[in-house]
Amino acid sequence: MIVTTRQTRFDSLSLDCGETLAPVDVAFETYGTLNESKSNAILILHALSGDAHAAGISHETGKPGWWDNMIGPGKGFDTEKYFVICSNVLGGCRGTTGPSSINPSTGCPYAMSFPVITIPDMVRLQKMVVDHLGIERLLAVSGGSMGGMQALEWAVSYPDRVAAAIPIATTARHSAQQIAFNEVGRQAIMADPDWNEGNYYATKPPARGLAVARMVGHITYMSDESMREKFGRRLREKEAYGFDFSIDFEVESYLRYRGSQFVERFDANSYLYITKAMDYFDLTNGGGSLGHVFEKTTARFLVISFTSDWLYPSYQSLEIVNALRSRNKDVAYCELPSNYGHDAFLVEVGEQTELVRGFLARTYKERT
Repeated sequence: MIVTTRQTRFDSLSLDCGETLAPVDVAFETYGTLNESKSNAILILHALSGDAHAAGISHETGKPGWWDNMIGPGKGFDTEKYFVICSNVLGGCRGTTGPSSINPSTGCPYAMSFPVITIPDMVRLQKMVVDHLGIERLLAVSGGSMGGMQALEWAVSYPDRVAAAIPIATTARHSAQQIAFNEVGRQAIMADPDWNEGNYYATKPPARGLAVARMVGHITYMSDESMREKFGRRLREKEAYGFDFSIDFEVESYLRYRGSQFVERFDANSYLYITKAMDYFDLTNGGGSLGHVFEKTTARFLVISFTSDWLYPSYQSLEIVNALRSRNKDVAYCELPSNYGHDAFLVEVGEQTELVRGFLARTYKERT
């Protein structure tokens, strides 16, 4: 399946910080066919480093989508049955307006003059895309990690527009530890001399800082067991320690490779803005109970977590589930066994596919 990223432009977008962006571009892709009643649309929401290219082979890059093992004919999100949409988030760097975009009032990239954004801002823009496509009600919204936050926000902010929500490996609000890891990444970027207060677009980007941020992040995406199995204490192309600060261990080589690859496709300022939006996210807005937030939701929920995910541990998913149950909402929960850590939602497709496939089939039968 060869897919082409599309782009649309909106006149303006009001933000939670009180500012307005004008205009706003959005990159998005669609897969499958929208039925006549427009009742089979599913919105897929990506995590921090994702983009609109969720499935198929990109016409532009020739690469598969980041969730290609879950979206497509016969897969969990079956494109023979459903019309699947994925857009690049606000603040991103893959076709949607963000810090690297040109500020029309100056003719230069926004850089750090870009306004601070939130998860609700991202969802507000996604709703504009859904409206643009003429879809009044989504069959489902789903995503892992930050994508799960957006799915929750959709269900709470637009209860009449969502029949089902599938938040995976996510949370209703960041813990102190989750904020701490993001802050380390941000400080690594801002400590790089090439960051230049965010004004690096005409010069050299802060590649070293962004690479370190990605290395720290990638450690949190794996588990102790998966790292032990994948690397152990194996040396990299040598039989003994080098007694210097070159690469000795396989894990060091892997992390440096991951960091250097990330720098080639992601904007450092986008990393700052998106991680800040994740840290600000709190479904309760800092007050009231989580159960109270879910009182007006009408969607049915499938919440999925993974046993070895220590970045978004299962207790955070259970907080969501218990809050929904306290309001007698339709919710199913499954903790899947995995040793892949937080990355499990991207690679553990077997049981996840069966869960999603059955849940969507029931939702479509009962709610359309």
